Amino acid sequence: MLKGIDPLLSPELLATLRAMGHGDEIAIVDGNYPALEHGRRLVRLDGHHIVPVLNAVLSVMPIDDFVPEAIFRSTVGGKPEQIEPVHEEIIACCARHEAKIAVTPLVGADFYNRVKAAHTIVQTGEPRLYANVILRKGVIYP
Repeated sequence: MLKGIDPLLSPELLATLRAMGHGDEIAIVDGNYPALEHGRRLVRLDGHHIVPVLNAVLSVMPIDDFVPEAIFRSTVGGKPEQIEPVHEEIIACCARHEAKIAVTPLVGADFYNRVKAAHTIVQTGEPRLYANVILRKGVIYP
C-alpha cells in the first residue's frame, strides 16, 4: 500500500502507467472484451468495475492535450450518438479529471483497431456491455 495511491492501481498497472510515454494509449475494457487476443500487453483487474478503475488511472495519468481527441469510448451497434448508462458514467468520470477533453465515440472496427494498437489493455470484471474506454497519455508540465 502507498499513501495517496488508489489501491486499485496494482504494482503491475502502476509500472505500466509509469513506463508509458507521451502519446501511448491504454485501453480499459469490460469483462467480455477479447483482451487476450487484442492486447500486446494485458493487465487483469478481475472483480472490479470499469469506472473505479478509470478513476484510479486518471488520478495518476495525464491525458494528452496536444491532440484534438485523446479519450475514446466504444459504441453500441455502430450508433455513436447512443449513450448507455455506463457511457454516461465514463464521461462523468473523465470530466471530473479532464474537464476540457471530450470523450469521443468510436464505432466498431475503429475502436477495435485502436485497442489493438494500444500500449496496454486493462481488463476489468465489468459486466455491462460496451463498457470500454481508451486514454492517450499526456505530459506532466514543469
